[in-house]
Amino acid sequence: MTMIAIDGFTLSAADTVRVARDASLKVALADGARAALKESRDYIEANWMHDEAPMMYSFNTGVGLLKDTRIKVEHIGLFQTQMINAHAAGLGEPFSEEVSRATMLLRANAFASNYSAPRVEVVDRLLAFLNAGIHPIMPQKGSVGASGDLAPLAYLAAAIAGFEQAEVMYQGRRMSAPEAIRQAGIGEVEFELKAKDASALINGCTVSLAVAVLAAHDARALLSDACISLGLTLEAMRAEMSAYDARIHRARPHVGQIKVAEAVRTLLAGSTRTSHEARAVQLPEEQRRTDIPYTPRIQDVYSLRCAPQVYGPVYDALGYIDTIVEREINSATDNPLIFRKEQVEEGFEIISGGNFHGQYLAQAMDLLAMSLTDLGSICDRRIARLVDPTLSWGLPRNLMSGIRGVNTGYPVVQCSMTALVMENRTLSMPGSVDSIPAKGNAEDHISNSTWCARKAAQVLANTRYIVGVEMLLSAQALTMTEGMLPGFALGRGTQAAYDEIRRQIPACLEGDRWYHDDIAVAHSFIASGSVRGAVENAVGSFL
Repeated sequence: MTMIAIDGFTLSAADTVRVARDASLKVALADGARAALKESRDYIEANWMHDEAPMMYSFNTGVGLLKDTRIKVEHIGLFQTQMINAHAAGLGEPFSEEVSRATMLLRANAFASNYSAPRVEVVDRLLAFLNAGIHPIMPQKGSVGASGDLAPLAYLAAAIAGFEQAEVMYQGRRMSAPEAIRQAGIGEVEFELKAKDASALINGCTVSLAVAVLAAHDARALLSDACISLGLTLEAMRAEMSAYDARIHRARPHVGQIKVAEAVRTLLAGSTRTSHEARAVQLPEEQRRTDIPYTPRIQDVYSLRCAPQVYGPVYDALGYIDTIVEREINSATDNPLIFRKEQVEEGFEIISGGNFHGQYLAQAMDLLAMSLTDLGSICDRRIARLVDPTLSWGLPRNLMSGIRGVNTGYPVVQCSMTALVMENRTLSMPGSVDSIPAKGNAEDHISNSTWCARKAAQVLANTRYIVGVEMLLSAQALTMTEGMLPGFALGRGTQAAYDEIRRQIPACLEGDRWYHDDIAVAHSFIASGSVRGAVENAVGSFL
């Protein structure tokens, strides 16, 4: 059994994704973090649990515009329960189980840094839920990413505390949190929350971060898949490859552009389908005057020629996004935070601030949405060319097989991809610049980070279909023209991709079939990483 220890400072995005997607992985609180949490909490219990203690926000005061109202010690327990009730105002469908798992891990890791001051029992309870596979159901809508993801996190807090109203997914069933706690045998159903416990659980943009970690990870894989789909289309179009010459890209030395051009050269290494001799062969539907000698193309259209210049910014954006995400994973993002007093031997102080504000994540996720939208857009333009012989240098019209006219081929499949591109463009409208004051103007500037992360994840999901369909249609084109271009070979990487695609789905050579299934298989190429894995087995890591 693999065990991951969290300390608040060293958790990686890769391990976060692993825990989110593999319930067999177990998580524990590092011994040093446990000792530090106990020390600060012992100080709180010894020094601040009385009605003459300094007023400390959400510890012994109300929240929002009630920040100046003292909560008496006798009411602090009730305050924790009522705070959760008041913030459980979420709407819509729940987040996925993997987002729920990532959220619990990230919240526990934030506490492990010892800046938030909940009891160590709260961290243990979070990890008990995570390790038992109890996943709180959190509605997707309701957070503005300002004082954190208050609404969805309130549902997590309610589940942790064993509220009867809280629901979870456990062993494939939706049930009340108390029922799951009893079935899993992880302790008492009712879990008492004490000073600062509830506000620590619901504060911070941890749900936004959970969605962002998963989306950023999947986007990097998707970019590699898009290089493969590009490579297959270049082969199918018998493209002019001079545009990928390393010298061109060194002359405009952006890291991403150079890396993408190199990746494409790796994938097509050994190809003769992209040779001058292959381009000189006239396909039956190619519109070319046959009474004059063949003239070289010189250069191709932008969707073929400028892919490094379009993919490159995506690569570079992912580097920036990864930096933001990695820092957020090991950040303390609730309010107030506790710090050891400086220049004295012992003691702690609480300081109010704004680390809960999700603007870093909001802007990073807007950038992800815009980057992936453009990636999908250029792939869609190549798909459109694949079904049009006037734009594809003579590939069969619509990549159609069977009786002409009776059968239509793939143009509506291409049209569906265009629909996704248009949806992505709407979702790329920046959410991080859309601030509406909330909570009686206590939050007069908000980040909208949860919506930014959610829409970026939707753009990612849509673009997976687009890239998968480009693989599907370029492979169809390669199969249909195989007999017309005898002796011309694919590159090592593109050949491996083509073979894996054909292993999973036969070419459509006998007329139209239920294309819904073709699209589903194409999506699985990306979701499972199967084609990418086959290519990496053949040529190694290429991007």
